[in-house]
Amino acid sequence: MTSFQSTLGDEAGIADELAQNQRSISIAEFFEKNKHMLGFDSGARGLVTAVKEAVDNALDATEEAGIAPDIYVEIAEAGDYYRLVVEDNGPGITKEQVPKVFGKLLYGSRFHAREQSRGQQGIGISAAVLYSQLTSGKPAKITSRTQGSAEAQYFELVVDTDKNDPEIRESRETSWDRPHGTRIELEMEANMRARQQLHDYIKHTAVVNPHARFELREPGLDAPLKFERATDQLPAKTEEIRPHPHGVELGTLLKMLDSTDSYSVSGFLQEEFTRVGQKTASKVLDNFRDNHFGREMSWPAVADADELEAEIADAVSGKGPDATAKFAGGVADVLTSRERTSHFQLVDIVDNVAETVQEETGKTFGETVRENAVGAAWAELTRHEETDEGTESALVPSIHAAVDEATSTQKDDATVHGLAERIARKFAALDDDRHRLSRKTLRALVDDAADATVEYDDATFGETARENVVDVLWNSMRTVPDDAPPVREVADDRDAASDLLEAMRVTDILAPPTECLSPITAELVEAGLRKEYDADFYAAATRDAEVHGGDPFIVEAGIAYGGELAAEGRVDLLRFANRVPLVYQRGACATTDVVKGIGWRNYGLDQPGGSGMPNGPAVIMVHVASTNVPFTSESKDALANIPAIEDEIELAIREAARELKSYLKKRRSMQQRRQKQNVLGKILPEMADKVSEVTGRERPNIDGAMARIMNNVSVERRVDGDEVTLSVRNYSDRSEELDITDIVSVEPQGLNGEASVVDLDGEWFVQWKPAVPSGETATLTYTVGADATFDIDVDGVETERLTVNA
Repeated sequence: MTSFQSTLGDEAGIADELAQNQRSISIAEFFEKNKHMLGFDSGARGLVTAVKEAVDNALDATEEAGIAPDIYVEIAEAGDYYRLVVEDNGPGITKEQVPKVFGKLLYGSRFHAREQSRGQQGIGISAAVLYSQLTSGKPAKITSRTQGSAEAQYFELVVDTDKNDPEIRESRETSWDRPHGTRIELEMEANMRARQQLHDYIKHTAVVNPHARFELREPGLDAPLKFERATDQLPAKTEEIRPHPHGVELGTLLKMLDSTDSYSVSGFLQEEFTRVGQKTASKVLDNFRDNHFGREMSWPAVADADELEAEIADAVSGKGPDATAKFAGGVADVLTSRERTSHFQLVDIVDNVAETVQEETGKTFGETVRENAVGAAWAELTRHEETDEGTESALVPSIHAAVDEATSTQKDDATVHGLAERIARKFAALDDDRHRLSRKTLRALVDDAADATVEYDDATFGETARENVVDVLWNSMRTVPDDAPPVREVADDRDAASDLLEAMRVTDILAPPTECLSPITAELVEAGLRKEYDADFYAAATRDAEVHGGDPFIVEAGIAYGGELAAEGRVDLLRFANRVPLVYQRGACATTDVVKGIGWRNYGLDQPGGSGMPNGPAVIMVHVASTNVPFTSESKDALANIPAIEDEIELAIREAARELKSYLKKRRSMQQRRQKQNVLGKILPEMADKVSEVTGRERPNIDGAMARIMNNVSVERRVDGDEVTLSVRNYSDRSEELDITDIVSVEPQGLNGEASVVDLDGEWFVQWKPAVPSGETATLTYTVGADATFDIDVDGVETERLTVNA
């Protein structure tokens, strides 16, 4: 019975009618209906995203021009809408480029460049313009002035979503008080519900861009938020690099092969990839030959030289007894002196001996004679005969040794021999009598032999044992010298291209150069945290470059702890990619997953349940710099879970966290010392009084007792008339370097140590920096007039390990 569904579409012309309704759409039209994919899914978030895209562009422009960024952001109410203004002091944009930069999606200069930048796809700022016109119906207003121009260029424009082209509503010259820079003004449907996220974005941007200055004005602020720069050092300029062989995919490789001008694969590798010179290209080609042509098994000469010589001599005719004997004997001697020989190596040996004998005897050993000699010698090296009486094989002993080496001692000799015989039988039955195999084919051969051994010999050969046997046999095989096919043939052969790709991936190649990256550096990560967070402790770490997908990346981490940071609740996690804060989708980000997976109790932070986000007065910052950051979506709010990147994030965090652990451990130790000293400070005077009372003697001097008991560094002053003596006694178990400043009310005279005196407004600063080994004492003396007063300051030793009686 014919169903109703099966008759649908039988009407004449229905396919033509459907085809008439099908048409292509522009990228702008697509995002017009899917603006949430770019981070414009609500008025609150849309405003933050628009600020982010404009600020990112401003930072990129100023840094590329070598200008320290000054960025101004203003948000104001404009009737039913909000007006956003972002200004920078960058180099400006030429008149011809302004409409395309702001009015055309997927237009930019960085998409194809393998170097670090904040924006890459050419979507961000034009998407903000699109969101503005969709929600308010008003054009974007752009003012830009290039360096050296007398006037600025002013545009009002919208995005033509049908064509993904800018539609210019107004264009003219205008005056502007900035000598160079760009200003964009957008009106959009928005609200200030994401005020905190906006402030966090600006603050966090200031943390990872300590060379930039930011000013934010918005409704409800009594005064603008200003974030001054902490350094005048601009990020290092990046240089574009070629792709790295370890990260290229097959489709990309085929495209590169098709478009290259190189004839040879070696030239292609050296021209199109980074870190590939002639030596590395040769290694890749060897691995390519292994994949594409296979390796040849090499065999030892089991027979003695006389037997080999006889077999070779029988294959040679018409050369006379002397020349034949020299030739056959020469080949046999070389083969028996070698540990192993493959077929192509045998061909080379025969050729070399033939040339030598030919020079000595004048007899010509042509191609046919040489081929016959190779055939005879190879037949002897690979002899394998099975009869009713048993197997006579030159292959079995070699394979037996390989299997015995690869398998555990639990395999008895009979089992090892049985597998060796079956593998030898497989080699003897190969269609290619050169015994040339790919590793994949070798694995299949070993599996077949192992399966038969399991079935007929009641033995076990697991995955590990089989792979070990394959490894030993593969190491006994030799890479063939066949010429690699030219690039054009590889480009037209998907299997050959796949073999080349695998060869590139398994070859040990240096990591990509880092000139394409501009990490913040550990020093400036710490400086950024110090600038924006009032804490007691700071640590930062920058990892070495690694590679993912052919793109190099560097991970940096920083930690701030204590001080004015909130002690209650979870730590504050700051996520960054290419110096851009990731404001939303924290739970979907690989950085968050890594932080949650670290056991923070080991580093001194509270972590309920032993997993998840830790608690405490801390800020954890992670920055990933890459030529191609793997985001989870076009809105660029979260990093994808890439194992190589996650591993580096964890290592960077742990490196900084180890410093935090040391700091907290030392702080706890100092707290315990302080408590102990407080107790001793109360007990010692009471004990001295009691001893004096019981013995009836003068109260003992306990001035130095505290330092001796606590193994502290003691600083004491003695004044005898007009002579002042400062003594530093080191009771600790290590050398100490102190920085002592003694402030005296009258001018000191006759200093006998390595000290200096500075007169400052009627006070004299005696500066002394003694280095005191463990158990030693350093002394400084000077003279002063009557009625002198003193005030001493000691640095270089923790307060808890210092006893000052001065």
